[in-house]
Amino acid sequence: MTVTVHEKRQAQAAPVPEVPVVPMYGMSFSRMNMKDTVRYLTEAIEQRRTTQVITGNPIMIMTALENPVFHRAMREAELLVPDGAGAVWAANYVGMPVAERVAGFDLLHELLHVGEQKRWSVFLLGTTQEVIDEAADRLKRQYPLVRFIGTHHGFFGDDEDAEVIAKIREADPDMLFVARGVHNQEPWIAKHKQALGVPVMMGIGGSLDVIAGKLKRAPLFMQRLGLEWLYRLMLQPSRIGRMLALPKFVIKVMRDRENVTKEYPTP
Repeated sequence: MTVTVHEKRQAQAAPVPEVPVVPMYGMSFSRMNMKDTVRYLTEAIEQRRTTQVITGNPIMIMTALENPVFHRAMREAELLVPDGAGAVWAANYVGMPVAERVAGFDLLHELLHVGEQKRWSVFLLGTTQEVIDEAADRLKRQYPLVRFIGTHHGFFGDDEDAEVIAKIREADPDMLFVARGVHNQEPWIAKHKQALGVPVMMGIGGSLDVIAGKLKRAPLFMQRLGLEWLYRLMLQPSRIGRMLALPKFVIKVMRDRENVTKEYPTP
């Protein structure tokens, strides 16, 4: 999308809509439903407002409590949505319920649906080149009016950041979806989001593997029951170590109930 300098200045002057949130250990989770979330991000694109979206879950929260860099990325994200039944449960448990779970995979597709109408452009970053190219081809067929204007694999080091950022800036997408693994993608976007200058940037984890047909998503009934984590564990038993964070999170929230939403010391 080509935007004039005047339009960019107007966009920068536009007020940022307030998002109702529930604080969890110093991280502000959005309480908006999917529809309002998509509306918020649509405005961000139309106003050319740099926005990092993080789809948070209990594993990420527990990681953030141990990793100051990760905590800062989640704390400073322009939009942190509750992806994961555990995050939804915790909000309810502390008496500040969210409207609904906003799953990253579903949010990705909702944004692409709007992109069909708006003729938005997309850059895909992450995973292997084979997977990302296959995912891009499938998405092009599914959303023919969305402009998929660039891809780049996710296996690059810090010394290649400048080159990758330059490639994305030259493409000038409306949305950047990053699939580099949770521990890498969120801090990477947070570190470089101003240099990237993309209106909507979102980490999407293994979504491109699902889109490319390399992984299967949980059946709908398991999604509705909040059991996607169990389905992924069944497919990938090696994730058991990560999944141990789930019961730890539940125990911690129950133990900290009165303090979960209070001010949290910056790590």
